[in-house]
Amino acid sequence: MKSASPPLLPLLRSEAQGRLLAEILLHPAEEHSITDLAHRANAPLATVVREVNRFEDAGIAVSRAVGRSRMVRADNGGAIARPLTELVALTFGPPVVLADELAEVPAIQEVFLHGSWAARLAGRRGPAPQDVDVLVVGTPNRSDLDAAADRAERRLGMRVDIRIRSPEQWAAAEDLFVLQLRSKPLYRLDLRMREP
Repeated sequence: MKSASPPLLPLLRSEAQGRLLAEILLHPAEEHSITDLAHRANAPLATVVREVNRFEDAGIAVSRAVGRSRMVRADNGGAIARPLTELVALTFGPPVVLADELAEVPAIQEVFLHGSWAARLAGRRGPAPQDVDVLVVGTPNRSDLDAAADRAERRLGMRVDIRIRSPEQWAAAEDLFVLQLRSKPLYRLDLRMREP
């Protein structure tokens, strides 16, 4: 069964390809095992191996064997590395970058992306998102969130708007904003995926 091209970047073959590119290109100094990439991109190992082979053929990534593992990293020397990284950051980058930046902020219980970006990921067609809307459930310090949003904006090249709701507000769903959110696509971030 052929997967449809993703609404976030229809030039790509699949969402898995976009998620893999985001993990590799947005962490250019890191090496990733095939297993780690499969976990982070929520893709089968065979798919990851095929995509990594294609990335290497295109000069986007390089890999090396370490024991029985294959370690992959971005190939920053290729001519298309910088523009492709910018394009991936604008499309598949928000979950990767926000998970990085919010992972160290204390008192966060859950993080959801919503708005146009989450709608595109849910398969709804439309114009490219111009910003990233984020809901943080918990009791984090606002200045910590603002600092994380500023870092994410610099990495993504687009505005990041973070709203906070307490766990009680989120659970009760009596808040008009929470009710509206629950009726639209939400994309839950797994901040644990960023832990070393």
